[in-house]
Order: sequence, then C-alpha cells, then structure tokens
Amino acid sequence: QATSRPYLRRRRPDFGGPCARPAATCLRKGPVTRSNKPTITSYRQTFTMTLLVLTQKGRLTAATIRNAVTSSVLPIIRTGHHHGKLRPFSHTTASHTDFTHAVVGGGVVGLAIAQQLARRSSSPSTLLLERHSAVGTETSSRNSEVIHAGIYYGAGTLKTELCIRGKNLLYELCEKHAVPHKRVGKWIVAQTHAQREALQRIHDFCVNEINVPVRWVSREEAQRREPAVRAEAGILESPTTGIVDSHSLMVCLQGRFEEAGGTVALASAVTAIRPVGGASANGKEGWELTVRDTTTGESSTITTSTIINSAGLGAVDIHNMIVPPSQHKQMFYAKGNYFSYPSSSPKVSTLIYPAPEPGAGGLGTHLTLDLAGRIKFGPDVEWVDSPDDLAVNSARLPEAIEAVKEYLPDLDDSQLQPDYAGIRPKLGKAGAVAQGKGFVDFVIRKEEGYEGWVNLLNIESPGLTGSLAIAEKVEGLLYGRVG
Repeated sequence: QATSRPYLRRRRPDFGGPCARPAATCLRKGPVTRSNKPTITSYRQTFTMTLLVLTQKGRLTAATIRNAVTSSVLPIIRTGHHHGKLRPFSHTTASHTDFTHAVVGGGVVGLAIAQQLARRSSSPSTLLLERHSAVGTETSSRNSEVIHAGIYYGAGTLKTELCIRGKNLLYELCEKHAVPHKRVGKWIVAQTHAQREALQRIHDFCVNEINVPVRWVSREEAQRREPAVRAEAGILESPTTGIVDSHSLMVCLQGRFEEAGGTVALASAVTAIRPVGGASANGKEGWELTVRDTTTGESSTITTSTIINSAGLGAVDIHNMIVPPSQHKQMFYAKGNYFSYPSSSPKVSTLIYPAPEPGAGGLGTHLTLDLAGRIKFGPDVEWVDSPDDLAVNSARLPEAIEAVKEYLPDLDDSQLQPDYAGIRPKLGKAGAVAQGKGFVDFVIRKEEGYEGWVNLLNIESPGLTGSLAIAEKVEGLLYGRVG
C-alpha cells in the first residue's frame, strides 16, 4: 500500500524529499504517494512477471528475454508513459541502450543536471540514480544555504565562472517558481590592516576582472545598519549574496525533471560500471551499470549511452569503478560544524563573514541566516576520515565562540547550541576552498580516452549556487551546445 506524507515540509538539516510533482505545482502543500516512485527492485519485479508469462506460454528464449526488457520493462523505467524507440545520443552510436543518460547522484547538482538533460527538445530518456531513500540528503541539505556572489575563487577558475552564472540562473528560477529565497547581502569584515588589504584585493578583483558588484561600507552606515557588528579595519559588502531554501529548491528541480519525463530511482546504489562491449570499447557502445537496491540488497543491471558522475561524496568511488588502479583518486572529507543561536540579541539581519584566510579549507566561521531570520554560525573545518561522521563536535564550540566574538563581541556564548554538520568532498587534504595555496578547482570534464562519460569531482562550495550553470556545462560537454 502506498504511503502518504506532507508534500512540502520544512526539515533541517535532512532533506526528506517526497516524489516530486510538476514544476508548476512543486511548491504546493498536500499529500503525495510513493506508489509511482520506481526503484531497481520494482523494475526487476516487472521483468520477472513478464518472464513468468512468457514461460507459461512456452516462448522463453534469449530473444524473448531481450524483447521483454525492451518492450515491457524499459518504458516503465524510463518515464512511466514513454513508448517507442530510444532516441540516440548525439555523439555516440550507443542507441541500443536502455537510457540515453544516467546521472549518478541525486543532490542539488545531480538534480540540476538531470532536469537540464531531460528538458532538451529531443527529450531523450534520462535516469537519475540516488543511493539514499530521498534526494538531497548529503551535502546539499547540510550547508549554509547561501547564494554566493562568486568573489573568492580567482580569475579563470570554474568556481568563479559557474558561481557567477549559476547565481543569476538560480535567482531567475527561484523567482519564476516561487522557491523561497532572499537577497540579504553579505558583509566581509576586517579587524586588522592585513585583513583590510585582503578585502582590497577582493574589491579590485571584483571591479576590475569579474564585474561582480561590491561596495565599501562606512563606519556611520555600519553603525546604523548593524550596530552589533565589529569591523575595526573595514567592511566590504556583497549586495548580490543571498540565501535560499535548499529543500524547496531540490523539490522544484525534481519536479521539473519528472515533468520532462525523467525518472528518479531511489535507494539505488551503483556498485559496478563497465563499458558495453568490453574495456576496449571505452564507452563507445555505452555503459553497463550494476545497481543495488539498498532496501532489499538485490542487484540489477542497466545500460546507458552516457553516464554523468555527480555523486558528490561518492564521486571518487564512481570514478574509481571506471578507471584503472593507476588512475584511482582519494577523497578527503572536511566536516563543517554548525551552531544555532536562538537568542534575539544581538540582532543581525546581514550575513557576516570574516576576511578570508589564504589556504583555509573554508571561508571562516561566519554568521548566516535562514529565511525566518534565525541565526546560525559555521561551518568550521574539521578533517574527518568518514563521510558518515555527521555528529556535531561539541568540543569545537569554544573555538567557534572565539572566532565569532571577533566580529560579534556581544554574543551570549551560553546560547550557542550544536545544530548540524555537513561534509565537503575534497580532492586534496587541507584543500583550500578559495584562491591561494592549496586551492583545488571544480573538476567537470569528459575524461580522456573514454566516450560518453562526464566526470564531476571536488564539487563543494559554491556547488549549490553554481548548480544550474554546472548543468549547462555538462550539457555543453555532451552536445557541444546548450539548448
């Protein structure tokens, strides 16, 4: 029997996203059922029933098995209503595969990519594989929910390019589909002469190279707007920085994807990937994926013309399934602890960030707001050995208090409470999030020597902001253009 639950409910930090509705109604409240949400097990059950009928009729052969897969199971898997031949991928001959696209990873970036590909005018078949029982339960729902301006990441980097483009696309989408968001602006505050020089470099970079609006805030204006904030050496404001309800954003993206005929397969963990036709084919004939249903332990295989690795914390595992051992990579995990602040004093209505430290794994313990105006502080940077280490480390609270009191001296530290933690996927130990020593950029590319594989690694901040622009880039890599 199908279960129902509230369609849109505010849950932080875990994203318990239900089956999405069309984009036009993706933010309405009301019950939905999971009865139409296919998993690998449901595909297998349909296939088994088909074979049972064929066996009873005495017509079970290798050919009828192949026909059963094509005619009975796959239309259900693809969209629930799509029939007919698969549309071939534009740059490959793998037109005989079950799907045109398989996107691995149902976080905000994977959802953005999936809906971008599914909404192409040619309407190819697109499958989104998510190993958890809901989309967006990892990094996408355990972050600051900030729409970044793109000012930190240096000239000529993918982080800068995609953050700026993604910011504009994200604001447009939020306004069009009523996704809750707000342009609250951000202050970057300096306490020392060295930090002021760092702000000056950011200012000059924004004005002279990337054309992102920034402005200096005078002492008088600062005292009038945010009297509780201390900035001994200066304040640089980023007026295009904002906040977004990441839960609602992912519901909207999933709705757009399914409205376009895409299929989400939840509880579906990819355990093996092989080129169709053997290793020498290198993906020219498509890809075969072994997928395990995490609720039953059963495994099935599907084939796809293209594979997009957008698995976030699991992206290196997916990468290592494809490449030889000599090309394996290692993932490093930067945990960020967040602390909530329920007190109404001091009152702050702007995001407050400390001046960035070169080579740091994050942007400092900053003050962020949710859409109800509640204050939280974080994330710090704690290197951990497992992506499952999500318990807030209360031992780091004194360090967080010290960092926050640099710019908010009247903080009542007795009111700070452990809230949640998130993990940022890093390709380098102590990898810096912003420009400087140790900086590691996004990796978004078609891997050399392979066909039909787009690889996304090191997609940390500003991944949420850049998600829609990342989706455009992936489409461009596959098809040579966007549209």
